[in-house]
Amino acid sequence: MVNEGKMAVGNPTSTTAYIQHHLQNLVYGKLPAGFDRGTDGQSLILTEDTWTIAHGAAEVSAMGFWAIHLDSMAWSIGLGLCFCLFFRVYAAKISHDAPKGLTNFIELIVEFVDRSVKDSFTGVNKIVAPLALTIFVWVFLMNLMDLIPVDLIPMIFMTAGIEYQKIVPSTDPNITMGMALGVFVLMLYYNLRIKGVGFIKELTMHPFNHWAFIPVNLFMELVGLFAKPFSLGLRLFGNMYAGEMIFILIAMMFAAGAGTGLIGGGLNAYLFGEETNGLLWLVIFTLVCFIARQNLKDKISTPRTIATVLSLLTLGGGIFALGGGLMQWGWAIFHILVITLQAFIFMVLTVVYLSMAHEEEH
Repeated sequence: MVNEGKMAVGNPTSTTAYIQHHLQNLVYGKLPAGFDRGTDGQSLILTEDTWTIAHGAAEVSAMGFWAIHLDSMAWSIGLGLCFCLFFRVYAAKISHDAPKGLTNFIELIVEFVDRSVKDSFTGVNKIVAPLALTIFVWVFLMNLMDLIPVDLIPMIFMTAGIEYQKIVPSTDPNITMGMALGVFVLMLYYNLRIKGVGFIKELTMHPFNHWAFIPVNLFMELVGLFAKPFSLGLRLFGNMYAGEMIFILIAMMFAAGAGTGLIGGGLNAYLFGEETNGLLWLVIFTLVCFIARQNLKDKISTPRTIATVLSLLTLGGGIFALGGGLMQWGWAIFHILVITLQAFIFMVLTVVYLSMAHEEEH
Protein backbone atom coordinates (compact mmCIF):
# COMPACT_ATOMS: atom_id res chain seq x y z
CA MET A 1 0.00 0.00 0.00
CA VAL A 2 2.83 2.41 0.82
CA ASN A 3 4.52 1.64 -2.48
CA GLU A 4 1.30 2.37 -4.32
CA GLY A 5 1.09 5.76 -2.62
CA LYS A 6 4.65 6.58 -3.59
CA MET A 7 3.92 5.74 -7.17
CA ALA A 8 0.95 8.10 -7.05
CA VAL A 9 3.22 10.89 -5.88
CA GLY A 10 6.06 10.35 -8.29
CA ASN A 11 3.94 9.53 -11.32
CA PRO A 12 0.39 10.83 -10.90
CA THR A 13 -1.81 9.30 -13.53
CA SER A 14 -4.02 12.36 -13.85
CA THR A 15 -4.59 15.89 -12.66
CA THR A 16 -7.18 14.58 -10.20
CA ALA A 17 -4.70 12.14 -8.62
CA TYR A 18 -2.13 14.91 -8.21
CA ILE A 19 -4.63 17.22 -6.50
CA GLN A 20 -6.07 14.49 -4.26
CA HIS A 21 -2.61 13.54 -3.04
CA HIS A 22 -1.71 17.11 -2.12
CA LEU A 23 -4.99 17.66 -0.30
CA GLN A 24 -4.81 14.52 1.85
CA ASN A 25 -3.51 14.70 5.40
CA LEU A 26 -1.22 12.30 7.19
CA VAL A 27 -3.94 10.60 9.24
CA TYR A 28 -3.59 8.25 12.21
CA GLY A 29 -6.64 6.35 13.37
CA LYS A 30 -8.36 3.04 14.01
CA LEU A 31 -9.39 0.81 11.14
CA PRO A 32 -12.28 -1.47 12.10
CA ALA A 33 -12.06 -5.24 12.02
CA GLY A 34 -13.14 -6.61 8.67
CA PHE A 35 -11.70 -3.71 6.67
CA ASP A 36 -9.94 -4.83 3.49
CA ARG A 37 -6.51 -3.17 3.10
CA GLY A 38 -5.60 -5.24 0.06
CA THR A 39 -4.25 -3.74 -3.16
CA ASP A 40 -3.77 -4.88 -6.75
CA GLY A 41 -6.61 -7.36 -6.48
CA GLN A 42 -5.16 -9.03 -3.37
CA SER A 43 -7.29 -9.15 -0.25
CA LEU A 44 -5.91 -8.26 3.19
CA ILE A 45 -8.80 -8.25 5.66
CA LEU A 46 -8.11 -7.05 9.21
CA THR A 47 -9.10 -9.53 11.90
CA GLU A 48 -9.22 -6.91 14.69
CA ASP A 49 -9.40 -3.15 15.19
CA THR A 50 -6.04 -1.69 14.17
CA TRP A 51 -4.49 1.70 14.94
CA THR A 52 -2.40 2.73 11.97
CA ILE A 53 -1.59 5.47 9.48
CA ALA A 54 -4.05 5.74 6.60
CA HIS A 55 -2.98 5.07 3.03
CA GLY A 56 -5.64 6.61 0.85
CA ALA A 57 -8.99 8.33 1.19
CA ALA A 58 -10.90 5.06 1.74
CA GLU A 59 -8.93 4.29 4.91
CA VAL A 60 -9.35 7.86 6.17
CA SER A 61 -13.11 7.54 5.73
CA ALA A 62 -13.15 4.17 7.52
CA MET A 63 -11.28 5.63 10.52
CA GLY A 64 -14.15 7.99 11.24
CA PHE A 65 -14.36 11.05 13.46
CA TRP A 66 -11.62 10.19 15.97
CA ALA A 67 -8.81 10.00 13.42
CA ILE A 68 -5.95 12.43 14.08
CA HIS A 69 -4.39 14.59 11.37
CA LEU A 70 -0.77 14.24 12.45
CA ASP A 71 0.64 16.79 10.02
CA SER A 72 -1.88 19.52 10.90
CA MET A 73 -1.34 18.92 14.62
CA ALA A 74 2.45 18.90 14.34
CA TRP A 75 2.74 21.99 12.16
CA SER A 76 0.20 24.04 14.14
CA ILE A 77 1.73 23.17 17.52
CA GLY A 78 5.24 23.68 16.16
CA LEU A 79 4.38 27.11 14.76
CA GLY A 80 2.71 28.06 18.04
CA LEU A 81 5.83 27.07 19.99
CA CYS A 82 8.01 29.03 17.56
CA PHE A 83 5.83 32.10 18.12
CA CYS A 84 6.06 31.79 21.91
CA LEU A 85 9.83 31.21 21.89
CA PHE A 86 10.48 33.96 19.36
CA PHE A 87 8.46 36.60 21.20
CA ARG A 88 9.86 35.48 24.57
CA VAL A 89 13.44 35.93 23.39
CA TYR A 90 12.81 39.38 21.97
CA ALA A 91 10.66 40.45 24.92
CA ALA A 92 13.72 39.93 27.12
CA LYS A 93 15.68 42.34 24.90
CA ILE A 94 13.22 45.22 25.18
CA SER A 95 14.70 48.28 26.87
CA HIS A 96 14.01 51.98 27.19
CA ASP A 97 16.26 52.65 24.22
CA ALA A 98 14.83 53.09 20.73
CA PRO A 99 14.03 49.64 19.28
CA LYS A 100 16.06 48.47 16.31
CA GLY A 101 15.70 45.84 13.61
CA LEU A 102 13.45 42.90 14.38
CA THR A 103 12.64 44.21 17.85
CA ASN A 104 11.11 47.27 16.22
CA PHE A 105 9.02 45.05 13.93
CA ILE A 106 7.72 43.03 16.89
CA GLU A 107 6.78 46.19 18.75
CA LEU A 108 4.87 47.37 15.68
CA ILE A 109 2.87 44.12 15.68
CA VAL A 110 2.12 44.42 19.40
CA GLU A 111 1.04 48.07 19.06
CA PHE A 112 -1.11 47.23 16.02
CA VAL A 113 -2.93 44.46 17.90
CA ASP A 114 -3.27 46.66 20.99
CA ARG A 115 -4.93 49.43 18.96
CA SER A 116 -7.25 46.92 17.29
CA VAL A 117 -8.33 45.55 20.67
CA LYS A 118 -8.96 49.04 22.07
CA ASP A 119 -11.12 49.86 19.05
CA SER A 120 -13.16 46.63 19.24
CA PHE A 121 -13.33 45.66 22.92
CA THR A 122 -15.47 47.76 25.25
CA GLY A 123 -15.09 45.73 28.45
CA VAL A 124 -12.26 45.29 30.93
CA ASN A 125 -10.33 42.02 30.69
CA LYS A 126 -6.57 41.58 30.91
CA ILE A 127 -6.42 38.39 28.83
CA VAL A 128 -8.15 39.74 25.70
CA ALA A 129 -5.14 41.64 24.30
CA PRO A 130 -2.65 38.77 24.81
CA LEU A 131 -5.24 36.38 23.37
CA ALA A 132 -5.70 38.63 20.33
CA LEU A 133 -1.92 38.83 19.79
CA THR A 134 -1.62 35.05 20.03
CA ILE A 135 -4.46 34.47 17.58
CA PHE A 136 -3.19 37.02 15.05
CA VAL A 137 0.42 35.82 14.96
CA TRP A 138 -0.45 32.11 15.21
CA VAL A 139 -3.03 32.22 12.41
CA PHE A 140 -0.68 34.37 10.31
CA LEU A 141 2.16 31.86 10.70
CA MET A 142 -0.12 28.95 9.78
CA ASN A 143 -1.35 30.86 6.73
CA LEU A 144 2.19 31.85 5.80
CA MET A 145 3.08 28.19 5.21
CA ASP A 146 0.96 28.42 2.08
CA LEU A 147 3.75 30.41 0.40
CA ILE A 148 6.15 27.44 0.51
CA PRO A 149 6.21 25.64 -2.88
CA VAL A 150 3.52 22.97 -2.78
CA ASP A 151 5.81 20.10 -3.86
CA LEU A 152 8.88 20.95 -1.78
CA ILE A 153 8.01 19.69 1.71
CA PRO A 154 6.00 16.62 0.52
CA MET A 155 8.97 15.53 -1.62
CA ILE A 156 11.33 15.86 1.34
CA PHE A 157 9.02 13.78 3.53
CA MET A 158 8.61 11.22 0.74
CA THR A 159 12.34 10.53 0.89
CA ALA A 160 11.81 9.61 4.55
CA GLY A 161 8.95 7.26 3.63
CA ILE A 162 6.13 9.55 4.79
CA GLU A 163 3.43 9.33 2.16
CA TYR A 164 1.29 12.40 2.82
CA GLN A 165 2.13 15.81 4.23
CA LYS A 166 -0.02 18.96 4.36
CA ILE A 167 1.93 21.85 5.81
CA VAL A 168 -0.78 24.54 5.94
CA PRO A 169 -2.80 23.85 9.12
CA SER A 170 -5.40 26.51 8.32
CA THR A 171 -6.48 24.53 5.23
CA ASP A 172 -7.64 21.77 7.60
CA PRO A 173 -11.20 22.40 8.90
CA ASN A 174 -10.34 20.45 12.06
CA ILE A 175 -7.80 23.14 13.00
CA THR A 176 -9.91 26.18 12.12
CA MET A 177 -13.07 24.79 13.70
CA GLY A 178 -11.07 23.72 16.77
CA MET A 179 -9.86 27.29 17.23
CA ALA A 180 -13.37 28.61 16.66
CA LEU A 181 -14.70 26.16 19.25
CA GLY A 182 -12.18 27.53 21.77
CA VAL A 183 -13.47 31.05 21.09
CA PHE A 184 -17.05 29.79 21.49
CA VAL A 185 -16.24 28.29 24.90
CA LEU A 186 -14.77 31.62 26.01
CA MET A 187 -17.89 33.40 24.77
CA LEU A 188 -20.15 31.14 26.83
CA TYR A 189 -17.90 31.40 29.89
CA TYR A 190 -17.88 35.19 29.97
CA ASN A 191 -21.57 35.44 29.12
CA LEU A 192 -22.43 33.24 32.11
CA ARG A 193 -19.83 34.79 34.40
CA ILE A 194 -20.68 38.43 33.71
CA LYS A 195 -24.39 38.28 32.87
CA GLY A 196 -25.45 35.26 34.90
CA VAL A 197 -29.22 34.85 34.72
CA GLY A 198 -29.27 37.85 32.41
CA PHE A 199 -27.73 35.68 29.70
CA ILE A 200 -30.72 33.34 29.88
CA LYS A 201 -33.03 36.35 29.70
CA GLU A 202 -31.06 37.60 26.70
CA LEU A 203 -31.63 34.30 24.90
CA THR A 204 -35.33 34.09 25.69
CA MET A 205 -36.61 37.70 25.73
CA HIS A 206 -34.87 39.16 22.68
CA PRO A 207 -35.82 40.50 20.22
CA PHE A 208 -39.48 40.17 21.28
CA ASN A 209 -39.88 41.10 24.94
CA HIS A 210 -42.92 38.93 25.72
CA TRP A 211 -43.18 35.49 27.29
CA ALA A 212 -45.33 34.23 24.38
CA PHE A 213 -42.37 34.63 22.02
CA ILE A 214 -39.86 32.72 24.15
CA PRO A 215 -39.67 29.72 21.74
CA VAL A 216 -39.17 32.03 18.76
CA ASN A 217 -36.62 34.18 20.60
CA LEU A 218 -34.72 31.14 21.86
CA PHE A 219 -34.55 29.60 18.40
CA MET A 220 -33.35 32.83 16.77
CA GLU A 221 -30.79 33.59 19.46
CA LEU A 222 -29.37 30.04 19.48
CA VAL A 223 -29.02 30.07 15.70
CA GLY A 224 -27.14 33.37 15.91
CA LEU A 225 -25.03 32.12 18.80
CA PHE A 226 -23.92 28.91 17.08
CA ALA A 227 -23.44 30.67 13.75
CA LYS A 228 -20.60 32.73 15.22
CA PRO A 229 -18.04 29.89 15.68
CA PHE A 230 -19.13 28.16 12.46
CA SER A 231 -18.66 31.30 10.38
CA LEU A 232 -15.40 32.09 12.17
CA GLY A 233 -13.84 28.69 11.45
CA LEU A 234 -15.28 28.11 7.98
CA ARG A 235 -14.33 31.58 6.74
CA LEU A 236 -10.65 30.99 7.51
CA PHE A 237 -10.71 27.44 6.16
CA GLY A 238 -12.52 28.36 2.94
CA ASN A 239 -10.22 31.25 2.03
CA MET A 240 -7.00 29.35 2.75
CA TYR A 241 -8.22 26.15 1.07
CA ALA A 242 -9.08 28.09 -2.08
CA GLY A 243 -5.66 29.75 -2.03
CA GLU A 244 -3.92 26.40 -1.70
CA MET A 245 -5.93 24.97 -4.59
CA ILE A 246 -4.84 27.84 -6.82
CA PHE A 247 -1.20 27.24 -5.89
CA ILE A 248 -1.57 23.54 -6.73
CA LEU A 249 -3.19 24.25 -10.10
CA ILE A 250 -0.49 26.78 -11.02
CA ALA A 251 2.22 24.35 -9.90
CA MET A 252 0.74 21.69 -12.17
CA MET A 253 0.78 24.13 -15.06
CA PHE A 254 4.42 25.04 -14.39
CA ALA A 255 5.55 21.42 -13.91
CA ALA A 256 3.70 20.22 -16.99
CA GLY A 257 5.24 22.95 -19.12
CA ALA A 258 8.75 22.47 -17.76
CA GLY A 259 8.58 18.70 -18.14
CA THR A 260 7.28 18.95 -21.68
CA GLY A 261 9.85 21.54 -22.61
CA LEU A 262 12.65 19.22 -21.54
CA ILE A 263 11.44 15.85 -22.71
CA GLY A 264 8.40 16.36 -24.93
CA GLY A 265 4.67 15.96 -25.04
CA GLY A 266 4.67 12.32 -24.02
CA LEU A 267 5.89 13.13 -20.51
CA ASN A 268 3.14 15.70 -20.06
CA ALA A 269 0.44 13.18 -20.92
CA TYR A 270 2.09 10.55 -18.71
CA LEU A 271 2.41 12.80 -15.68
CA PHE A 272 -0.72 14.90 -15.79
CA GLY A 273 -3.18 13.21 -18.12
CA GLU A 274 -4.21 14.02 -21.62
CA GLU A 275 -6.74 16.61 -20.51
CA THR A 276 -4.10 19.20 -19.53
CA ASN A 277 -2.83 21.98 -21.78
CA GLY A 278 -5.30 20.87 -24.44
CA LEU A 279 -5.59 23.98 -26.61
CA LEU A 280 -1.87 24.72 -26.84
CA TRP A 281 -0.94 21.13 -27.57
CA LEU A 282 -3.67 20.90 -30.20
CA VAL A 283 -2.03 23.78 -32.04
CA ILE A 284 1.43 22.27 -31.66
CA PHE A 285 0.21 18.84 -32.74
CA THR A 286 -1.31 20.40 -35.88
CA LEU A 287 1.99 22.10 -36.68
CA VAL A 288 3.89 18.86 -36.09
CA CYS A 289 1.56 16.98 -38.45
CA PHE A 290 2.04 19.67 -41.08
CA ILE A 291 5.84 19.47 -40.77
CA ALA A 292 5.73 15.66 -40.93
CA ARG A 293 3.61 15.89 -44.07
CA GLN A 294 6.13 18.28 -45.61
CA ASN A 295 8.88 15.81 -44.76
CA LEU A 296 7.02 12.97 -46.45
CA LYS A 297 6.81 15.13 -49.57
CA ASP A 298 10.60 15.66 -49.34
CA LYS A 299 10.10 19.41 -48.91
CA ILE A 300 11.87 19.37 -45.53
CA SER A 301 14.83 17.15 -44.65
CA THR A 302 14.51 14.60 -41.86
CA PRO A 303 17.12 16.20 -39.54
CA ARG A 304 15.44 19.56 -39.98
CA THR A 305 12.03 17.97 -39.29
CA ILE A 306 13.28 16.43 -36.04
CA ALA A 307 14.87 19.70 -34.95
CA THR A 308 11.69 21.66 -35.72
CA VAL A 309 9.45 19.22 -33.86
CA LEU A 310 11.68 19.29 -30.79
CA SER A 311 11.76 23.09 -30.94
CA LEU A 312 7.96 23.25 -31.05
CA LEU A 313 7.67 20.93 -28.04
CA THR A 314 10.24 22.95 -26.16
CA LEU A 315 8.48 26.20 -27.07
CA GLY A 316 5.13 24.86 -25.90
CA GLY A 317 6.58 23.65 -22.63
CA GLY A 318 8.44 26.92 -22.15
CA ILE A 319 5.28 28.96 -22.62
CA PHE A 320 3.47 26.99 -19.92
CA ALA A 321 6.48 26.91 -17.60
CA LEU A 322 7.06 30.66 -17.91
CA GLY A 323 3.35 31.41 -17.53
CA GLY A 324 3.10 29.14 -14.52
CA GLY A 325 6.17 30.69 -12.91
CA LEU A 326 4.90 34.24 -13.38
CA MET A 327 1.48 33.26 -12.06
CA GLN A 328 3.08 31.63 -9.00
CA TRP A 329 4.88 34.87 -8.13
CA GLY A 330 1.85 37.03 -8.87
CA TRP A 331 -0.49 34.92 -6.76
CA ALA A 332 2.08 34.67 -3.95
CA ILE A 333 2.34 38.47 -3.74
CA PHE A 334 -1.45 38.82 -3.68
CA HIS A 335 -1.75 35.92 -1.23
CA ILE A 336 0.43 37.74 1.31
CA LEU A 337 -2.42 40.24 1.60
CA VAL A 338 -4.97 37.42 1.87
CA ILE A 339 -3.17 35.53 4.65
CA THR A 340 -2.63 38.73 6.64
CA LEU A 341 -6.24 39.81 6.18
CA GLN A 342 -7.60 36.43 7.25
CA ALA A 343 -5.49 36.46 10.42
CA PHE A 344 -6.70 39.99 11.17
CA ILE A 345 -10.36 39.08 10.56
CA PHE A 346 -10.14 36.03 12.83
CA MET A 347 -8.56 38.15 15.57
CA VAL A 348 -11.03 41.04 15.28
CA LEU A 349 -14.11 38.81 15.24
CA THR A 350 -12.82 36.98 18.32
CA VAL A 351 -12.40 40.30 20.14
CA VAL A 352 -15.83 41.49 19.01
CA TYR A 353 -17.52 38.28 20.18
CA LEU A 354 -15.81 38.54 23.57
CA SER A 355 -16.79 42.21 23.79
CA MET A 356 -20.43 41.24 23.19
CA ALA A 357 -20.12 38.68 26.00
CA HIS A 358 -19.04 41.48 28.37
CA GLU A 359 -22.00 43.71 27.52
CA GLU A 360 -25.27 43.64 29.42
CA GLU A 361 -27.31 43.67 26.22
CA HIS A 362 -26.56 43.35 22.51
